[in-house]
Amino acid sequence: MFIVKNRKIFYTLSIILVVVSIVALSVWGLTLGIDFKGGSSIEFQYSADKPALDAVKTQIDTLVFEPSIKGTYLLAPYGANGYVLNLRTITEGERTQLVSAITDTVANASSTAGTVEFKKFNSVGPALGKEAQTKSLISIILVLVCIVLFITFAFRKVSEPVSSWKYGIISIIGLCHNIIIPAGVFAVLAHYYPGYEVDTLFVTAILVILGFSIHDTIVVFDRVRENLRNSNASKNKKGFDEVVGQSISQTFVRSVNTSLTTLIAILVVYLIGPVATKNFALVLFIGIFFGTYSSIFIASPLLVTVDTWKNKQAVRK
Repeated sequence: MFIVKNRKIFYTLSIILVVVSIVALSVWGLTLGIDFKGGSSIEFQYSADKPALDAVKTQIDTLVFEPSIKGTYLLAPYGANGYVLNLRTITEGERTQLVSAITDTVANASSTAGTVEFKKFNSVGPALGKEAQTKSLISIILVLVCIVLFITFAFRKVSEPVSSWKYGIISIIGLCHNIIIPAGVFAVLAHYYPGYEVDTLFVTAILVILGFSIHDTIVVFDRVRENLRNSNASKNKKGFDEVVGQSISQTFVRSVNTSLTTLIAILVVYLIGPVATKNFALVLFIGIFFGTYSSIFIASPLLVTVDTWKNKQAVRK
């Protein structure tokens, strides 16, 4: 009952986090990767100490492209001894010149850089990037609609005191909470540090968060449904808030342990996994953490809030 009784505290904390995230998204926005805005990306790594960032930039700026890339590209450290270069879509000839210029930094900028290895080259046209944006947005909306329909169907026999479709709406509120916060964190990180871009892996992580979070929420809701049925069948019928509080207590340890083991695995991937998966792991970690939090501290107590509000409305009539 502690969580249900003190639900306004948890609501306040979540509202603050969501508002701050929305402000960050509104002011700074998300930095789209080449998957969504189109362009080319080159990752390269030096076998020893990498040259200074300015030295590599100076070498790249000597290139004469039409249109010019000077001042329009993003060069950021990548891994221990590498850089990632993001720029407009380039031709095969321009790519050859870039590779040559970057290779020259070994000889020109540092005698301890060793050799340079080009790890990855990606190029996405603007049309494909726009298509990826549209499909990603559609996939997220479809997932949310399917979740509402599924929960409404699964809880169709629970009409009192809270209607089944309200379980679905409350779940969506929780899911929005779970994806807005990591998106806001990425908006802040991208503003202060280059490299925190939104790509298809970010969207994949958001879809995983939606699936994981709703799984956790359904477990608690299902226990509410079971305890509600048992309470209605017994002589000592419990209040709805008591039923919800009891259900949270019964599933609390299970939810925390499940999420904790998942978070440990994701943390390991983030700390020692490949550089290419770090942003993916970071989004997952933040989203699953707040997904577990919202399932326990937001979604289930909201059932009590909806029931209380409905009762107050009935008294006024």
